[in-house]
Amino acid sequence: MSDSFDVVVIGGGPGGYVAAIRAAQLGLKTACIENRGALGGTCLNVGCIPSKALLESSHHYEMAKNDFSKHGIKVSGVSIDLPTLMGHKEKIVTDLTKGIEGLFKKNKVTYLVGHGTIKTPTSVEVNLNAGGKQTVTAKNIIIATGSNSAPLKGVDVDEKTIVTSTGALTLEKVPEHLVVIGGGVIGLEMGSVWRRLGAKVTVVEFLTSIGGAMDGELAKQFQRVLEKQGMVFKLGSKVTKAEKTKKGVTLTIEPAAGGAAETMEADVVLLSIGRVPNTEKLGLENAGVQLTERKQIAVNKHLQTNVPNIYAIGDVIPGPMLAHKAEEEGVAVAEFIAGKPGHVNYDVIPGVVYTWPEVATVGKTEEELKKAGTAYKAGKFPFLANSRARAISDTDGFVKILADAKTDKVLGVHIIGPDAGTLIAEAVAVMEFSGSAEDIARTCHAHPTLNEAVKEAALAVDGRPIHI
Repeated sequence: MSDSFDVVVIGGGPGGYVAAIRAAQLGLKTACIENRGALGGTCLNVGCIPSKALLESSHHYEMAKNDFSKHGIKVSGVSIDLPTLMGHKEKIVTDLTKGIEGLFKKNKVTYLVGHGTIKTPTSVEVNLNAGGKQTVTAKNIIIATGSNSAPLKGVDVDEKTIVTSTGALTLEKVPEHLVVIGGGVIGLEMGSVWRRLGAKVTVVEFLTSIGGAMDGELAKQFQRVLEKQGMVFKLGSKVTKAEKTKKGVTLTIEPAAGGAAETMEADVVLLSIGRVPNTEKLGLENAGVQLTERKQIAVNKHLQTNVPNIYAIGDVIPGPMLAHKAEEEGVAVAEFIAGKPGHVNYDVIPGVVYTWPEVATVGKTEEELKKAGTAYKAGKFPFLANSRARAISDTDGFVKILADAKTDKVLGVHIIGPDAGTLIAEAVAVMEFSGSAEDIARTCHAHPTLNEAVKEAALAVDGRPIHI
């Protein structure tokens, strides 16, 4: 059985399904191959979406348990129904995956359920989940196979007591003590979920700060807030062994800089030290597709590999491993193939941590600007001085805007506070058009809103904030 397409996309995650839909919109006969049996990739099935559902549900629980009384709302007997909470999450995922299938039908994208292997630069063999094989030919191939959780020597994942983010989304009971290996986005988000639901949470991080390459001032404030909420941090430390016991897991932990080892007991361990590109068993060698030293697929500015008709997007290529970055590349690559001017501005890809308060960033950090020798001005405004934040009793955090000292062009924006992930959109839009802090400062913002903190931070760049 054979079929021929203008574009064959391998991978149905945020990058892959968006690329397939955009290619079809542009009049290209398109197929998308996905072996999970559900579209949406890691993000929709075992990542972004289910984790946000749990974050939202657990936030409501914590609010009802601890914070409603501040608003004069008396609630008693608050408890968790974990099966219902998990069921709510699963329904959201199922509805959204079915929604993507509907979009494929609407746009006449052929959906092939199975594992795709490149056989030649113009053919892909699909090992169908339903049985049998199907070979498709393609004028162009887009690789969008995403990433997997990074392994750690001495820590063997079983997705029951030693879990990745996948297992952390399906725990059958609240652990007494959850140890998170890695102080990045995924670990902090899932740690927040289970802490809110009653677990003691300890984060073991190799670096001396959390949040990876996050702006230093932001990371310090973020850690202080999480500690105030009850999360415990063990920084500058590495896990060298995880031994399963009848009660749970015994971890061996050593100082990252060297020193005596210690042990720590946990009911559940979440391994969350990053992700690695999923480039295995794709048949890349059959087409001669080149990889980087980090086993990512090397591409040019048009997302094209060294094989002219094979492209790659998302987590399998260099850059931040973010769903929205992959989506932008999905649109751009389809437009490149169709002969149109696709575009991705990598300087303004926002990043968000969906804890509470949220953390959102875009552009350069102070550390990066100092290292580059770039002269800049900084303006900062605390949510404590924002009237809407006061009204909703969410005053932790601040907005910080970094602007070029000469031109006033916005170089970076860093927010920790309520709805930071939504507030960052204004900054992204301004930076996309090479706007200045003065542009933000002179834009009318509705009152009373959290967005006014962004305006005040822009005013502070020039030393003229109104409300502090």
